[in-house]
Amino acid sequence: MEDVFRFADQWGPLKIVHIHRPPVGLKAVVAIDNIACGPAVGGVRMAPDVSAEEAFRLARAMSLKNAAAGLAHGGGKSVVYGDPKMPLREKERLIRAFASAMADLQDYVPGPDMGTDELAMGWIKDEIGRAVGLPREIGGIPLDEIGATGFGLVVAIDVARETIGLELKGARVVVQGFGSVGKHAARILAERGAVLVGASDSQGTLIEQDGLDIGALIELKAAGRSLRDHPRGRKLGREAVIDIPCDIWIPAARPDAIDTANVGRLRTRLVAEGANIPCTSEAERALAAAGVLVIPDFIGNAGGVICAATEYQGGTQALAFAAIEEKIRTNMRLVMDEVERGKVLPRAAAVALAERRIRAAMRTRRWETRES
Repeated sequence: MEDVFRFADQWGPLKIVHIHRPPVGLKAVVAIDNIACGPAVGGVRMAPDVSAEEAFRLARAMSLKNAAAGLAHGGGKSVVYGDPKMPLREKERLIRAFASAMADLQDYVPGPDMGTDELAMGWIKDEIGRAVGLPREIGGIPLDEIGATGFGLVVAIDVARETIGLELKGARVVVQGFGSVGKHAARILAERGAVLVGASDSQGTLIEQDGLDIGALIELKAAGRSLRDHPRGRKLGREAVIDIPCDIWIPAARPDAIDTANVGRLRTRLVAEGANIPCTSEAERALAAAGVLVIPDFIGNAGGVICAATEYQGGTQALAFAAIEEKIRTNMRLVMDEVERGKVLPRAAAVALAERRIRAAMRTRRWETRES
């Protein structure tokens, strides 16, 4: 068993549950980090190489994200070991088995994440009666379909760009991970005048200095094909996406995509973290030293969970987008004000904001050990 408790601190984790059901080939981990603000909300991630450590680190990111957004939810995350591209019938069997196995974890509300979607959340809701990010047909707000996280990331970019004097019109954008977050962020930025000059998926990188046809790329991915199948542009390896000069670089793939080994290759003015924990702390410090502004993940990519919380409370899609706009714009301004006033890194300012809100909530809980 992985020693994830080396990360334990005053905030959590509350519990980490390992699930193993050999008859159906199920291996999974549920990490519930902190529920002082309310029941934990966090996605179900499916990939062959997930780990308990990844589940915990993502759960902590969700605690910070939900608190920073002012939501009545704590942070949790679950990971399911498996290929998300397995046949649909097999995937349904595995997800339903996972849902049944974690049914008693009442303080965790699952949502979609990398490798799962609205349909998978529908299976979970059918099994245990709770999930967010549900299909529209059963009363949900399909956050991936409508691009809630990508929309929120663009709101954060719009605030951050003012600090560095960057205009969106004509800004050159690169997206690492052209999935549910990256494609919508690219689409909305393009609607505001930016130009997508590079993008990557699991199969490789596509570059077009005159601008990529985002609509065509979205159709290509919807058909289950790779960006490398696009007839235009230069095709390079997956890691080449780091080397493309741009104004806005969006990591929207896996954790720790940027670390000390490759951070020096980035040539950009702004990094907008669309994925959770896409840059190591050392890499973020190196970027700051190089004059690159980094939008912390749990501030910029909170649109999805804000949408999920709105759905959980019975709100509409219109209310969800309004809440995303208000909360992310407000929090991004608070972070940037603190950065400019205290000369601290954006992440430090963002963590301080979230921890203040968690600490205040923990004082209402009888299991909290109060500070003297």
